[in-house]
Amino acid sequence: MSTAQNKAIALEFYQAFDNGSVEQAKKIIAANFTAHTTGASEPLDLDGFIEYGLMMRTAFPDGKHTFADVIVENDKVVTRGTFSGTHQGELLGFPPTGQQVKFAVMHIDQIVDGKIAEHWGQADIMALMQQLGILPPSM
Repeated sequence: MSTAQNKAIALEFYQAFDNGSVEQAKKIIAANFTAHTTGASEPLDLDGFIEYGLMMRTAFPDGKHTFADVIVENDKVVTRGTFSGTHQGELLGFPPTGQQVKFAVMHIDQIVDGKIAEHWGQADIMALMQQLGILPPSM
């Protein structure tokens, strides 16, 4: 696949996530998919990652990714930007606050045969927890 095709696949994945379209996301995720995400002690398989995505979608139904950088090198696509949304549902046992949040995210997605085979995702969870009032603001 070309770098342009790999970039389009990765961006389609985040658009599907932002639109809450699990079925569209599944079409571009490999069956043997593995995800490495912030806070997960073990890699997630496809079902675990979908569960994670649905948890985030429930907590932030209006959540959107905005990318400042999209960098493609061979079969990997790096996205750097922010995730923003309104905390309208439970998140990790914390009740909804109605708070609007915006925090930094960075992802690497490996594209194999036109599908996302592996995902590495990091998010500024401390900033998120501070914005929700779960942690005190930084000094």
